[in-house]
Amino acid sequence: VQLQASGGGLVQPGGSSRLSCSASGKIFSTSDLGWFRQAPGKQRELVARITVGGSTNYADSVKGRFTISRDNAKNTMYLQMNSLLPEDTAVYLCNQPLDYAGSWVRFLWGQGTLVTVSS
Repeated sequence: VQLQASGGGLVQPGGSSRLSCSASGKIFSTSDLGWFRQAPGKQRELVARITVGGSTNYADSVKGRFTISRDNAKNTMYLQMNSLLPEDTAVYLCNQPLDYAGSWVRFLWGQGTLVTVSS
């Protein structure tokens, strides 16, 4: 099973973008979910997570700029990214984190979606 991320592209610094992540209904109704990113030459990091009940937490690097949300009726999770910085450039992926840091995940990784922040 893979979760599919979409919505990336080229964005100017200071701009906004919204990513989407879709999966089967069974996954969405029972799973905490997270957005991860991997920049070139860097380790993959968990940037935002949301519980089944809707509680959220964020990495310090994106706190106050990114918002994670989910629509269980549509089996879709979102990441609204505002005030984007060049260092936000990365492939963004979604998955179910199995530990707090997101070092372990439940599903195979999908291809993710590339977000490039550049003028």
